[in-house]
Amino acid sequence: MDKVLIECRSLCKDYHMGGETIHALRNVSLQIHKGEYVAIMGPSGSGKSTLMNLVGALDVPSRGDLLVNGVNLAGQSSDQLANFRNHTIGFVFQQFNLLARTTALENVKLPLLYSHDKNPGDLTRRATEALERVGLADRMDHETTQLSGGQQQRVAIARALVNRPSMILADEPTGALDTKTSIEILDLFQELNDAGITLMVVTHDPEVAEVSKRNLMFRDGEIIDDLIVAQGAGS
Repeated sequence: MDKVLIECRSLCKDYHMGGETIHALRNVSLQIHKGEYVAIMGPSGSGKSTLMNLVGALDVPSRGDLLVNGVNLAGQSSDQLANFRNHTIGFVFQQFNLLARTTALENVKLPLLYSHDKNPGDLTRRATEALERVGLADRMDHETTQLSGGQQQRVAIARALVNRPSMILADEPTGALDTKTSIEILDLFQELNDAGITLMVVTHDPEVAEVSKRNLMFRDGEIIDDLIVAQGAGS
């Protein structure tokens, strides 16, 4: 196994609502190595989305340490976290979160606008390469409203890939798709993982979990099981 990409040490996340404290994560310790394909499972409120938000630097821990690619996110400034998100993490969401009345190419170029390299030709080239990688070379000039749900999710995946991140975090990535399209997206995830990209997928769907290589089961803010899946998709 390759180097450790994510390390959680006694990670805790509390939310204060009125006079009540919600312990969303309770002393979670785990390691995820570069190149792994991990499904995070559990009922609503179990802590799985909280973990993804912390790993993606969308939120900060209450206690404990969280190292991603050697960077301890605890204690980082908001600017440092934003830079980390833009260059280390690619996000894929259930509802795609694409800009309407905007082409696929323009959507994929968006994260590059926050990078230091503002060369328009290079931005277009990298966005084009990302769309080609997800099989949308012939759809890059189509507006998102002209694309199917599966094509929109592929645009979202291309957008996640365009900054060449260390890992992709996906939150219920097939939740808004039909069965056939879901299988196509999972096949694409498998291809990306085979190419060395680390994947962390939050899901309620056992079929999504089955094609990963490791399942982390959460309940009440704690890991209750850590299973290696014998065979991934396409086996």
